[in-house]
Amino acid sequence: MKLERRKLLKFAGVVVATPMISQIARAQAYPTRPVRFIHGYVPGGSADITARLIGQWLSDRLGQPFIVESRPGAGSNIGTEAVVRANPDGYTILLVAPANAINATLYERLPYNFIQDIAPVAGLIRFPNVMEVNPSVPATTVPEFIAYAKANPGRINMASSGNGSTIHMSGELFKMMTGITMVHVPYRGAAPALTDMIGGQVQVMFDNVPSSIEYVRTGKLRALAVTTARRSEVLPDIPTLGDFVPGYESSAWYGVGVPRNTARDIIDRLSREINAGLGDPKLKAQFADLGATVIPGSPDDFGKLIAEETEKWGKVVKFSGAKAN
Repeated sequence: MKLERRKLLKFAGVVVATPMISQIARAQAYPTRPVRFIHGYVPGGSADITARLIGQWLSDRLGQPFIVESRPGAGSNIGTEAVVRANPDGYTILLVAPANAINATLYERLPYNFIQDIAPVAGLIRFPNVMEVNPSVPATTVPEFIAYAKANPGRINMASSGNGSTIHMSGELFKMMTGITMVHVPYRGAAPALTDMIGGQVQVMFDNVPSSIEYVRTGKLRALAVTTARRSEVLPDIPTLGDFVPGYESSAWYGVGVPRNTARDIIDRLSREINAGLGDPKLKAQFADLGATVIPGSPDDFGKLIAEETEKWGKVVKFSGAKAN
């Protein structure tokens, strides 16, 4: 009787342990073929560069190619939907961006619910926008600009890379918190907006630091403030907007997500390897060259960031009355 009982307990232990062993084995085996790494932007921009840097790290660590795929269009919604509809097996992943948080309110109808349909894996980087003006604008500080704008309501043109972009929303948040009036002029990307900024056709822009830093350094544009809570390491002499508008904070950020129902052990493995990369001095230095700081953390940490940003930008979109192009 004791022998039979001992055999039964041993068998029960094997049954309980088998699912855990299979999960561990699956996570250790993943990936066994190339992984598609999709982002919703044109090649060559900060999103593409970020995806390629972390994609190369993952390729080296996990022994399979992470193939970066650009799927631009509809404010990044085309690329996002491609991942939402993909098989949740860990072989299609998404570069998550602020547009995903903004679009939840900007678009009246989306064919997916981002927070429900994409599982967070890990944050990657955060970098500031820079509030910059054409040198002809008679303001060298944020308070001087606010005074100038209040004295000239509706006569200042604010450029952006398009409706609903982080550049646009950073400016709308500034308008909301200061009570000033500016005319929003959307462009099809940051490059043509910067051309008109330098030419003086538009007067102010809240551009991504990587796009504008050389124009600021050469004096073609005048930086008044960065939009993050802390100063930028690549523009250390430029104050933060929060120094003059208490509570103001706006930044661009990137992270990684996967289709919902992706196995937790695969999510955890991707998260561990990404966070290892964010701690690597060489990779951190490459991100620093973009003016970015790393934002390591758990999948839950990144999920919290997405939820907070979705709520924050939803209020700004409603205030601005912005609509999708």
